[in-house]
Amino acid sequence: MGTELRIGIVDSGCRHEQASRVLAARGFWLEQEDLRHGEVQPDRLGHGGAVLDMAARQAPAAQFCVAQVFHERWTTTPLQIAAALHWLIEQEVKVINLSLGIRQDRPLLRAACEQALAAGIVLCASSPAQGEPVYPASYPGVLRITGDARCRAGQWSWLASPQADFGTVVANGEGGMAGASIATAAMSGLIAAYFLLHPDATRQQLLDHLQREASFIGIEQRRHPS
Repeated sequence: MGTELRIGIVDSGCRHEQASRVLAARGFWLEQEDLRHGEVQPDRLGHGGAVLDMAARQAPAAQFCVAQVFHERWTTTPLQIAAALHWLIEQEVKVINLSLGIRQDRPLLRAACEQALAAGIVLCASSPAQGEPVYPASYPGVLRITGDARCRAGQWSWLASPQADFGTVVANGEGGMAGASIATAAMSGLIAAYFLLHPDATRQQLLDHLQREASFIGIEQRRHPS
């Protein structure tokens, strides 16, 4: 992989004008409950494109590998997500963005996350600010990310709460999508930016950095008073 840093995105694809940032892309879908994979389709939902934009804003030098698991509708399956993770492991990505969540723990999804973590990949998954836990955010080792309205661009919070490990900006600043999905993309980009500056850093060094440099600690406490 050299000095190149790759971010994997599991989402609804990307826009045509983002193609220059994308090193590889593959779609995953089901036909009569059988998994299929092949060329990606245009991002009809707009979500994957927004996620890629936000991550790229934090790490302009990063490249992307896009796994499309949403197509015409906001539905996907653990099988598709797991297949996307296995493919992204093969692409040697450093960070995988999972701006999605399902309610049920599925063994094949858990196993795919474990394999990605064992390969040294950082997994960032969106977690709702309230409500029941979701997966893959709730799997051990996956960084749980949510939106934090206190954060501005380039800032993040170390929450260490029952809902999330870290929080960051909730919107892309252009009047578009907002929430934990966009926050997760921002955090994936911030983590990628750290690894671009510190390519030999370990996971623990990353976590130390995220905790030490957080603008806010806890749900309400501000770390750096004005």
